[in-house]
Amino acid sequence: MGSSSAPAVAASGEEVGPDGVRQPGGEVHAWLPGQNQTVCGLALSRTRLRRFPHVRFDYSGTDVLTEADAVGWICPRCLSATAGRRGKEKHAWVRDSPRP
Repeated sequence: MGSSSAPAVAASGEEVGPDGVRQPGGEVHAWLPGQNQTVCGLALSRTRLRRFPHVRFDYSGTDVLTEADAVGWICPRCLSATAGRRGKEKHAWVRDSPRP
């Protein structure tokens, strides 16, 4: 099973929304489905983080968390590791001006 290019969420807690779908809560990390660790290197089994493959990790460094949010903390290492991936399409590397 290959890993997906879009990071999903792994969290320390969960909350069931009004529509009956599980949502992440507590401490939130980025996780690539198909791997057994978070983007920042935490082992999912040892840290007992729950996987949420249906929730994309689309947080940013400017997000403000309040008491009303189920998410209490967003991993800064996961934020910085996934910041370069957001908004960019996956394509081959091309040299603009090759040397002679």
